[in-house]
Amino acid sequence: MSMIQISHLTFGYTGSAELIFEDLNLQLDTTWRLGLIGRNGRGKTTLLRLLQGELPSGGAISGVPATALFPQRPPAPGMLTVHALEELCPEAEEWQVVRELHTIGLSEALWRPFDTLSGGEQTRSLLAALFLTEGVYPLIDEPTNHLDEAGRRLVAEYLKGKDGFLLVSHDRAFLDGCVDHVLSIERSKVRLQRGNYTQWQAEKDREDGYERGENERLRKDIRHLEEAARRSANWSDRVERTKYAAKNAGLKPDRGYVGHKAAKMMARSKAIEGRRNRAIEEKSALLKNIERVDSLKLTPLRHHQEVLAEGRELCLLRHGEVICGPLGFTVRQGERIALTGPNGCGKSTLLRALTGEEGIEHTGTLRLASGLILSVVPQETEQLRGPLEELIAESGAEESFFKALLVKLGFTPAQFGRDMAGYSAGQRKKVYIARSLCQRAHLYLWDEPLNYVDLPARIQIEELLLQCAPTLLFVEHDGAFREKVATGEIAL
Repeated sequence: MSMIQISHLTFGYTGSAELIFEDLNLQLDTTWRLGLIGRNGRGKTTLLRLLQGELPSGGAISGVPATALFPQRPPAPGMLTVHALEELCPEAEEWQVVRELHTIGLSEALWRPFDTLSGGEQTRSLLAALFLTEGVYPLIDEPTNHLDEAGRRLVAEYLKGKDGFLLVSHDRAFLDGCVDHVLSIERSKVRLQRGNYTQWQAEKDREDGYERGENERLRKDIRHLEEAARRSANWSDRVERTKYAAKNAGLKPDRGYVGHKAAKMMARSKAIEGRRNRAIEEKSALLKNIERVDSLKLTPLRHHQEVLAEGRELCLLRHGEVICGPLGFTVRQGERIALTGPNGCGKSTLLRALTGEEGIEHTGTLRLASGLILSVVPQETEQLRGPLEELIAESGAEESFFKALLVKLGFTPAQFGRDMAGYSAGQRKKVYIARSLCQRAHLYLWDEPLNYVDLPARIQIEELLLQCAPTLLFVEHDGAFREKVATGEIAL
């Protein structure tokens, strides 16, 4: 066991006015199965790089053992999986490689070329290689992206049997299945808590509820103090005016006494005002750590036909070979249909076929309603680069509305001026989601929209789909999300 000590850590990227971390103090036990969560752009991957010593920072980080980062550099094309793992962890014996792949459910992949494995199989193979590397502290950056549901269960069970790693993930069920501590990067602090994600969320809800209650109490106090301050000030003014009032029953006012009384009333007014200002300061200190999850908006189009898409005896082909089918399905207005099945079964291919992409081979019938307008969120985001304003202009969206959506999804205005190539993977995905939300369409085609997207944004999107009820055909391996929003499924 070793302890990682982080003392007074301060870090910000060159050219950015915002600090990622400021005077951060933490102590981490390297035997914990530690989950790292937080909104996109908060510094989760940055913290991994700081622990690796890749970035200069103010403060001190000590006690860090040798680290190994997932995902690693993929092996050369054509290399057998067993040889790829031996190259990645040369100190491991072949029997250890065989055992590790069996543990993570990949016995059959041992003698296949690595580049012929599905994305999920490659992910599991690289995780096995990570834990075959002796004497390192594993830093695992979002391993669930592109893993199907069965793969996520396998990996969660695999990680649950390991001791000592730091895992970045946004999948609630996955975190519950494999972590025993949670480190959350929040709006105004970094919090470390024992337990899984569900236990962390319950504690966060409790704290947020307390802050909201205190905020409401202070809001009432401020209203009462403001009213009292106004009354005291009015009383002071009225008493002060009597110093120069007309004689009363032939008596001349005692101006000294009246002035003293007015001064006392003014002092009372000032004291009340001071209490009010202190209450305002106390109130402003609250709600700083509550994540704002503002509602998103979507205005889908209504089509004159009830059935928007259908397939009859549909087979999807790759290089002339059938990869799935025959399929029979219909997508009706108002339905939110999940495409389900293991990695490589053709889910993304079906979505691309519906967009009319060239080169997608199929037999049978694939029909779309006439005049159908589609809106697409693609699976990959690496192609996003250049100014955000150019993408907004190309999409035909109103710039202020587009940027308002991004702010609701966790962007700061300072991030709008950056090249999109410098955005995190989750931020790039949010750009595509915002583009789709700006488009009025009959049918929305979303391919793994939640890859790399943080938990608050996932909840926002869930609520949006339930409230606005667009017609949606989507691929998503987050079981909690799919269970909540899908009205049906097409199993491939």
